Amino acid sequence: MQIGVIMGGISAEKEVSLLTGKQIIENLDKDKYEVIPIPINSQYELIDSVKCLQFAFIALHGKFGEDGRIQAILESIGVPFSGCGVLASALCMNKNISKKLFVTEGIKTPQWITVKDENKIDYSIIENIGYPLIVKPNSGGSSIGTIKVYSKEELKAGIKEALKYDDEIIIEEYIKGEEITCCILNGEVLPIISINPKSEFFNYSSKYDQDGAEEKIIELPGRLREKVEEISFKCWDTFKLKVYARIDMIIKNEEVYVLEINTLPGMTENSLFPKSAAAYGLNFSQLLDKIIQYSLIE
Repeated sequence: MQIGVIMGGISAEKEVSLLTGKQIIENLDKDKYEVIPIPINSQYELIDSVKCLQFAFIALHGKFGEDGRIQAILESIGVPFSGCGVLASALCMNKNISKKLFVTEGIKTPQWITVKDENKIDYSIIENIGYPLIVKPNSGGSSIGTIKVYSKEELKAGIKEALKYDDEIIIEEYIKGEEITCCILNGEVLPIISINPKSEFFNYSSKYDQDGAEEKIIELPGRLREKVEEISFKCWDTFKLKVYARIDMIIKNEEVYVLEINTLPGMTENSLFPKSAAAYGLNFSQLLDKIIQYSLIE
């Protein structure tokens, strides 16, 4: 089978995408697949590069990767692709809409407000939430443009920074607790990973630097494990996820808060999904085989 690995892209996460693409190319079974690297630098390069492929493995992150647009293009020209479809990708990319759906479904998520204009902010609402706060782009990932702030002055600076990466941002309650991530493959929750970043929170350097965070497989106590799995399955069904996804959560005082859903989890050498799959018994090559297999069934 001829497989094109689409990587690079136009988002702020381009460098991470290239790393993901490189790892996928290195680990795809060359006895099974004819692997074609497809680095793109603009939206217009895509169609000519992929129209004759038997399968597109999407290694993009951020805008024009995880937001449903590339999925819509591939779907419209009849090229099968890895991972979630158009709707799930679009919903999960928009943190504000995701959080509204969490609330509707009874899933706890940190309090938040959205901001489009730094001059039109109701600081009384922010004061009620309380510092510290997390400021981040509404549509983005890899913690790019994400800042933890402790005061109104820091908040104003953080808003300016986050608005460089998106025209809408989230100001979110900071919940101090145990950060975990749940990787789901074809509707099955893989071993849970606990994340203990060396920095204040799980920022870009924590995610991608060697030894940026302590990440280990954990076994949660019975009822808490059940609660985390129930929430994971509810997210899977509510957002129409398929093939694979990663759900980031915080546990505080036995309560589970969902931060966000990643429909194209990173696949670099430091990424969480391959670590969870390895604990489940799948090496990187086998994991990629499963993603391709499940994507073609959908």
